[in-house]
Amino acid sequence: MTEILPDADTIEKLAARAFATIPEDLRKQVDGVAIRVVDLPDERTCAEMELESPYDLLGLYHGIPLDAQSVLNVMQDVDMIFLYRLPLLAYAEDTGEDLFDVVKNVLIHEIGHHFGFSDEEMEAIEESD
Repeated sequence: MTEILPDADTIEKLAARAFATIPEDLRKQVDGVAIRVVDLPDERTCAEMELESPYDLLGLYHGIPLDAQSVLNVMQDVDMIFLYRLPLLAYAEDTGEDLFDVVKNVLIHEIGHHFGFSDEEMEAIEESD
């Protein structure tokens, strides 16, 4: 029997549930950042990130981090967090982690990029918990 994988709508619902667990003061600062679920990063993203495989990227923040925004900036596009469905599913299966936990961790990580945190700063924050 063929296993039916969670679709984009299911991942979006998990992301909404995960987003609701973030403290309200942080959620307010992320207001207006769109969360979009797609199967895989596009070729341009893969090339820019120098990925060996599109499965190497679980999520991506696309926009101007809060610490780099200025009133002089003209917004060209909506800030967006991409969640990549197939890599998320593969990661959850490979690690045995619950899909909700994987989505939540990736979402929080990408929100950290919205605030301008580097990967190293976010790892230090995660390790201090």
